[in-house]
Amino acid sequence: MTRSTADGRRTVITGMGVIAPNGIGADAFWKATKEGVSVLDRVTREGCEHLPLRVAGEVRGFDPSTVVEDRYLVQTDRFSHFAMAAAELALADASLKAADGSAYAIGVVTAAGSGGGEFGQRELQQLWGRGPRYVGPYQSIAWFYAASTGQISIRGGFKGPSGVVAGDEAGGLDAMAHAARSIRGGADAVVVGAAEAPLAPYSIVCQLGYPELSRSAEPHRAYLPFTDQAGGFVPAEGGAMFVVEEEAAARRRGVRARAVVAGHAATFTGSDGWAASREGLARAIGGALAEAGCAPGEVDAVFADALGVPEADHAEALAISDALGPHAARVPVTAPKTGIGRAYCAASTLDTACAVLAMEHGVVPPTPQVTDVSHGLDLVTGHARPAELRTVLVLSRGLLGSNSALVLRHGAAGRP
Repeated sequence: MTRSTADGRRTVITGMGVIAPNGIGADAFWKATKEGVSVLDRVTREGCEHLPLRVAGEVRGFDPSTVVEDRYLVQTDRFSHFAMAAAELALADASLKAADGSAYAIGVVTAAGSGGGEFGQRELQQLWGRGPRYVGPYQSIAWFYAASTGQISIRGGFKGPSGVVAGDEAGGLDAMAHAARSIRGGADAVVVGAAEAPLAPYSIVCQLGYPELSRSAEPHRAYLPFTDQAGGFVPAEGGAMFVVEEEAAARRRGVRARAVVAGHAATFTGSDGWAASREGLARAIGGALAEAGCAPGEVDAVFADALGVPEADHAEALAISDALGPHAARVPVTAPKTGIGRAYCAASTLDTACAVLAMEHGVVPPTPQVTDVSHGLDLVTGHARPAELRTVLVLSRGLLGSNSALVLRHGAAGRP
């Protein structure tokens, strides 16, 4: 039994919005993901042509002016444009507005790892190229990690408990847990998720210090986790936002629960080698299962962190085995992010969206481009695998040592 169930306030997902390299909107995202389409390609963003990062997951065909009002566009970075657009889709999916009840009962929580690098770079160029009088007034807020939370709350009129998880990649799952705690604390709904835009020149230069970053110039070979050819991860932009609600409040509004946020746990094992993440991730999985009241054998699919570094992949495979026991050899494992890239804090929120859609459609999506698996996992490759999915596990680790696990249950799970 989860804590949210125990105290009568269970957290459910009622809305979802996705802005991803393989599709804008949950339907387009799911179609490409289910079919195992890879959209990894050469970096085309202006100013990035001569940088050592050659391949990334870019969101193409996204025009923020069609979804975000001018007054918000001028004071926000691309990462906030993604977040606001995804939040708008999630709110529409949940049919939720502040006017539907007390604005103080709806909060906003986002996660961010890189902040507004593109906006910040542009203003710093003005500072050093033309002088301080040419730096815009929004430089002080647009780059900030909390910008997306602030803009979504202002734009939607939401005045409930809000915050930002400014941390490692696992922050996307941690933000979902933060939202669930707010629901347990009395909020009726929280808009939650993460979006990243790390493909501006300044942002890429900052990432070049990560030894785990793939330097491959070949899109089909750049990101191959759990294989002998693994050579690092490919970064991506985009993100996913959700509306989570207290189940009874959602029922009163007459909206469906797309999934239940059943359990979460996190650990921190530092950055002293990836081997340490084995125990940390295993403990996070165990904690999330315990909070969900879920036995290891009940897990129907695992959405892996899939860093693409041999030592890290080996540690993750061992962590899954440690936490799930004999069931680890049978449970389907997938890493759809190999088709779109790893969007830092938003990677796990995109995996969460994919997990919800997988439960709804009864299939485990494949791991694009990966064929020869070398870590003993039942990794789904090639084509989607039909399966009855009642409980899924989403995993995430950060480059600086955070480990997080989230248990989701099917929307109809545990109904009285």
